[in-house]
Amino acid sequence: MLTLAAAVVTANAYYVHPIIARVAEDFEVSASMIGIVPAFNQIALALGIFLLLPLGDRFSNRTLSTVFVWGQFLSISLMAFSRDFTLFVTGSTLLGFATIVPYLLPTYVSKRVDAQELGRVTAMLTTGIIAGILIARAGAGVVAEYFGWRTVYYIASALMLTVAILLPLTMDRREPSATTVEQTSYFALIGSLLPLTSRHPEVLISGLIQALSFGIFISIWMGLGLHLTSPEMGYGVDVVGYLALLAIVNVVTTPRLGALADRMGPRKTRLMASGFRLFGISLFLFFGYNLWLLIIPILIANIFGPVMDVTGRMTILKETPQIRTRLMTVYIVFMFIGGGLASWAGTTVYDLWGWPGNATLAVSASFVVSALSAWAYFRYERG
Repeated sequence: MLTLAAAVVTANAYYVHPIIARVAEDFEVSASMIGIVPAFNQIALALGIFLLLPLGDRFSNRTLSTVFVWGQFLSISLMAFSRDFTLFVTGSTLLGFATIVPYLLPTYVSKRVDAQELGRVTAMLTTGIIAGILIARAGAGVVAEYFGWRTVYYIASALMLTVAILLPLTMDRREPSATTVEQTSYFALIGSLLPLTSRHPEVLISGLIQALSFGIFISIWMGLGLHLTSPEMGYGVDVVGYLALLAIVNVVTTPRLGALADRMGPRKTRLMASGFRLFGISLFLFFGYNLWLLIIPILIANIFGPVMDVTGRMTILKETPQIRTRLMTVYIVFMFIGGGLASWAGTTVYDLWGWPGNATLAVSASFVVSALSAWAYFRYERG
């Protein structure tokens, strides 16, 4: 049930990916300007996580989750009914600020499972997030092509209302007996982030790797949404959605690779995944103008991209339970700052240099991810 909830609340940020060209046409804005919709959403999400997620180490995860799913419902409803671009951007930004539930749930669950099950359970929740992204990007393209892009957000509002009602009934009111809640002030919780990070410096490396990794994902799909619907390629937004369906492979591969990370260790698994992903991303440079060949790099990126996130989270969720949420805060803030900057960078680069520029940006970032993954492995795993 929590995995399904994670899917719905995560999906909200990704409906715009395949339909970005249609939204830009409707509001009569440029490719560069439409990039601020996902960019502001991701940056607001990073800010919301920084300011709100640390509360998970003090207050009930159930209470916080209930409050913020209602906030998401109101925000996405604003996007559905707005007729002004500024109002649409405002709704998207508020939506991002309220989207902390997918990042509360791993900590909530990690306090209720044995350590040896952590990789499998984290992968299961990550699979829910992947499924939400998959449904959002695949479904939005098809629905928008035949019923208009606003229908996508009408459906999303109905799904969020359902989650807002059912999620509090699903989550356990009780805290585990081994869990002690720190009775510290809000400002003390926020102020503790820097000292905690300095005592656990690997969170910065994992956060930076995930920022780049997530940024690659965002920029590639922003570019594909504009590239495939351009006059040069001539496809509809439904085709972008059909390509997004390829992410269904993650439902099978991510839990298996999460279990592999339990056996091999998160750092070694991350290094392996980064190498395969670099190879896959490089193929976008050569296959970008053939729809069928594009399936190959998309599949490779879909298989190994989520593993980077699972293994990054594992390096954090093995720490003391009382500080996991705050360490996860630092990690997720890095991730969504990377996603926000990449959203704007991806559409801007596409506006200036087209698909070759967008693909080159992704390959360059992938080289850095592999280098950082190798450094982290030899620094922390091999001493």
